Formats: sequence, structure tokens, C-alpha cells
Amino acid sequence: MTAKIINGKDIAAKKKIEIAQEVKQLKAKGVTPGLAVILVGNNHASRTYVTNKQKTCEELGMYSILIEMPEETTEEELLTKIKGLNGDTKIHGILVQLPLPKQIDEKKVIEAIAPEKDVDGFHPINIGRMLTGQNAFLPCTPYGIMVLLEESGISLSGKHAVVVGRSNIVGKPVGQLLLNHNATVTYCHSKTKDLPFHTKQADILIAAVGIPNFITAEHVKEGAVVIDVGINRNEEGKLCGDVAFNEVSEIAGFITPVPKGVGPMTITMLMYNTVQSAKQSIE
Repeated sequence: MTAKIINGKDIAAKKKIEIAQEVKQLKAKGVTPGLAVILVGNNHASRTYVTNKQKTCEELGMYSILIEMPEETTEEELLTKIKGLNGDTKIHGILVQLPLPKQIDEKKVIEAIAPEKDVDGFHPINIGRMLTGQNAFLPCTPYGIMVLLEESGISLSGKHAVVVGRSNIVGKPVGQLLLNHNATVTYCHSKTKDLPFHTKQADILIAAVGIPNFITAEHVKEGAVVIDVGINRNEEGKLCGDVAFNEVSEIAGFITPVPKGVGPMTITMLMYNTVQSAKQSIE
């Protein structure tokens, strides 16, 4: 058995066509969806992400600004900058690229963004709304995973989903979204005893641990859907996921590759959220 590949690049491209259409309609009403990205310091990976976000905005006909602040920026300076963007009517989404320099409290920064402009879906108000099944901006990577499953025709109701990883950015929210779609959810993490026992029961296995090739054939039930959230470098410096792709794809029913799996969906859902925010601003 060889797994069917869930191609995130293709699904993202399809979504982007829909988003570009919505941007056109909004522009006809005199509103251009605007995204502000704040980059503090000079983290190489962060800079790459930010460049990709700006490029995608341009592609879709959206307005974007990049605000670069030096490594030694104080927390107060950053909070003042966010406050200004909260009040800027041209800006519908505010994103502060993480990680931040150590003198800045990440939690304070996330909470300073107006919930209606929190297109990253990290504000406690949006997290709370997601938890209670209300309308909210959903975190982009978990949201992208849900779209991948939906577009691949994978039904979630009554299925057993196992999430390996419990970060606030991916693990916790994706489990909640699966639960909201009537899946039975088990969370596993670095302290879980006998991990294969749990993961082998999964109809849908989400790997979000940040360890190269951590999930192997022994962790996977035959025919399971395997979603690999990891973006790592192996010993040869080659890009790889949290899942040992070659051996797991022999057992799984569906699998996402790295690259071209979950990655392209994250930026796409960020754009989607920004457009929804722009729509709400005129409603």
C-alpha cells in the first residue's frame, strides 16, 4: 500500500484563486485588504517567512507593509507601534513575527493586537472563541490542516485523531478544531509513555513535535491519514518533516510531504483571515 499524497501546494494554489477573487470584490467596494507585518531583530528564518508573506500579498492584490525594528527595540516601543496599527483603518491584519528578542514579553505583544485584527489567531479572545465554537480568527497552521483534510475528502466525524505535540501555535489548537468537527482527540507529547501504543490507534495522526523523522512506521496504523507539520533539517541539511516519509508512506492511506504539504497552507490561511477581517470592517 502506498499512501495518497496530500499536495498542500496545489490546494493552497486553489484557495489563493478564491482569495484573489474576494480581494477583487472588496476593491470594487473601495476596500483593499491590508496586512502589517512587524519584524523585530534579524532572525534569518523570520526574514524568509516575512518575505514570503509580502510576496503572497502582492500576488493576491492586497496591500502590505513591513515594519522592521532593531534587535534592541524595547517592549514599550513595540506596544506603541501595535497601538498605532490597531487604529489604522488601512490595516486589517497585524502580524508580529515570532520569536521576539528576549527583552520583549511575547504574551503582552499578542494581547496588545486588537482581536479583530489578530489574523494569526493567537489572541486569548480568538482562542477562547475557537474553544467555544464561536466565530473567530483561527490560527493559520491548524486552520490550513483542516482545509487540507476537507479538500482531500477526509471525513472527521467519529474518527480518532491523535496529535503529537502540544504547542500553543499548532498542537493545542489543531486538537480543538478536530474536536469541533466531532473527532475523538488524544493529545500526546514528550512525556507520553509508550507513544506508539497511542499513535497506532489514530485514524488521523498529526505530527507537530519539531524532531526530524520522529514518527516512524512503528507509530502508524495501516491506512491512517498522516499530517506532518514539522519543518526540520536533517544531518545532510536537507529539509524534512517530523515523519519518516519513505517508510510511513508505505503504511499510511494519506500523507502530507515536506515541503509542499502543510507549509503553503499557513500563509494562504493568513491571507484568508486578512480578507475576512477586511470584509468585517465594512459590514
